[in-house]
Amino acid sequence: MAVTDAAIDRIKGMIISGELAPGDRLPKEADLAERLGLSRNSLREAVRALALINVLDVRQGDGTYVTSLEPHLLLDAMSFVVDFHRDDTVLQFFEVRRILEPAATAMAATSMSETDIEDLRKILDSLPAEPSVEQLVANDLEFHQRIASGSGNAVLSSLIESLSGPTTRARVWRGLTQEGALSKTREQHVAIYEAIAARQPEVARSWATVHVAGVEEWLRQAL
Repeated sequence: MAVTDAAIDRIKGMIISGELAPGDRLPKEADLAERLGLSRNSLREAVRALALINVLDVRQGDGTYVTSLEPHLLLDAMSFVVDFHRDDTVLQFFEVRRILEPAATAMAATSMSETDIEDLRKILDSLPAEPSVEQLVANDLEFHQRIASGSGNAVLSSLIESLSGPTTRARVWRGLTQEGALSKTREQHVAIYEAIAARQPEVARSWATVHVAGVEEWLRQAL
């Protein structure tokens, strides 16, 4: 194992064991290097690597801290990697969406508060009668992100949000080229909303599946 990898593992071990908790400040570099049996250069590289994936927060002039370790923060690194997808893998992202989003939508039907459901309706109502493709896609993204958040599962919500980027261009493309894309999107969004508002998780799951699978099938044929 490379020296830097070993250093990363030792810091990770301190966090997992609870020796370092979210928000804790790491000991001074010299003290920590001696304690872990590492060179200061190796420790510095390990800290830099862990800061890149939001495990550590290096504050100039203050010290290095363990972050909150919240799922959305740690999954930011995955979003960065996902941004490097190739066009020929976009279908795979839709396949993953088709697995995750219906589950999140079913959970939202039992977890969302009445206020959150009312806000979801406001998102639908905010779409103009004759929206541009950009307005339609932005509204679509906000609608699905609000449902994912409403699932009550921060990890699931963060995963779904990280998949939004790779599928945005396909959504725009569909809006520009598929006849009836606006009316289909609007109708299916309303059906999903109504199922959530009625606290019908399986109906909500079914409509979410139909919605994502419809875009996926269109893209499959278009490609």
